[in-house]
Amino acid sequence: MTTVTTRFGWDAWKARVQALFARGAARGAARDAARETAVPVRDWISVSAGRPTRLLGFDQTLVWVVVALLALGVVMVYSASIALPDNPKFARYAPTYFLSRQLTSIFIAFIVALVALQVSIAQWERWSPWLFVASLLLLVIVLLPFIGKGVNGARRWIPLGVMNFQPSELAKLTIAMYAAGYMVRKMDVKEKFLQAVLPMAVSVAVVGLLLLAEPDMGAFMVIAAIAMGILFLGGVNGRMFFLITSVLLGAFVLMITMSEWRRERIFAYLNPWDEKYTLGKAYQLSHSLIAFGRGEIFGQGLGGSVEKLHYLPEAHTDFLLAVIGEELGFIGVAVVIVAFFWLTRRIFHIGRQAIALDRVFAGLYAQGIGIWMGGQAFINMGVNLGVLPTKGLTLPLMSFGGSAIVVNLVALAIVLRVDIENRQLMRGGRA
Repeated sequence: MTTVTTRFGWDAWKARVQALFARGAARGAARDAARETAVPVRDWISVSAGRPTRLLGFDQTLVWVVVALLALGVVMVYSASIALPDNPKFARYAPTYFLSRQLTSIFIAFIVALVALQVSIAQWERWSPWLFVASLLLLVIVLLPFIGKGVNGARRWIPLGVMNFQPSELAKLTIAMYAAGYMVRKMDVKEKFLQAVLPMAVSVAVVGLLLLAEPDMGAFMVIAAIAMGILFLGGVNGRMFFLITSVLLGAFVLMITMSEWRRERIFAYLNPWDEKYTLGKAYQLSHSLIAFGRGEIFGQGLGGSVEKLHYLPEAHTDFLLAVIGEELGFIGVAVVIVAFFWLTRRIFHIGRQAIALDRVFAGLYAQGIGIWMGGQAFINMGVNLGVLPTKGLTLPLMSFGGSAIVVNLVALAIVLRVDIENRQLMRGGRA
């Protein structure tokens, strides 16, 4: 009797253990299946005390980072430009002239961005070819002597009264849209060079010729990076991508070798402390490096910059980071770098999420804007720090410039629209 009871108890315990293992294996398989089908970004739920509390309609952190960069930019533009009226060139300007212009541009940009936010991504996709054509027409119009405004030998602006509009800024936005829509249309032939890549290459070449006629090589570099990045992310054959990259690099090298003043810039960048260049082509770079050196770790304090007192040209535009370095030190510069890194990474996450939801145009567009913001910020910071040759590119969202602020906020508003539609789809609704 004892043997039978023991035998019965062992069989029951064994069966129970096997059932537990089977249940655990089933749960593990379910988790693996959920991971494979889940979208890559799931931070659309606000968490409090470890528990979800409410659904968020948009990425609030993204908005606050953009607002913080805009606010710091306003403060630093005012600090960098307050002494400009002492210069005879700006004698008729009030000390708050550039501050008021920057605030006006931000106000206009917020209104335009709110309007852009109401437009669906599907509508932007339908408009993308026409917006690209419109930007091409504006790039032609700005070259006309009786329309385009020339400054320091460059004709890049169209006067609009309230602000001077720069068509090259709009071209950065429209090339991202056009390239994203182009890759969606050419998805079935992306392995064929002539059908998939050549038309896009011609479009970028036309934009490049118009920009070089202004001249604005910096904007051309950014636009080429946006187009190339979207082609790569869209799945263009690797050999084709490296072929196009080689052609573009060859074109840049050719432009530099054939232009004496561009060659001088490269030589000045390589040796900015040479007496031949310090008071010439490397004047801006040398004073930018002096500003960073004076800033050290914690800076000279807000308003304490000496280089902005007519030593560092364009301190409120292209070299705003140098003033930040001098007044706020390494800490201030590091905060700006981290903010742009986070912003770029977050925009890429939104694009990746859209692609995971089978929204290819929205995803490629968002990632193109990430390339734009991150790439232009990297180039501007590299120029200010002497890592890259001097190039006339502003720091996005921060440097003085009306049209740049407006187009930047419109581009980010459309990215936010992508995020909003992603979240609607994740809730089971419609974009």
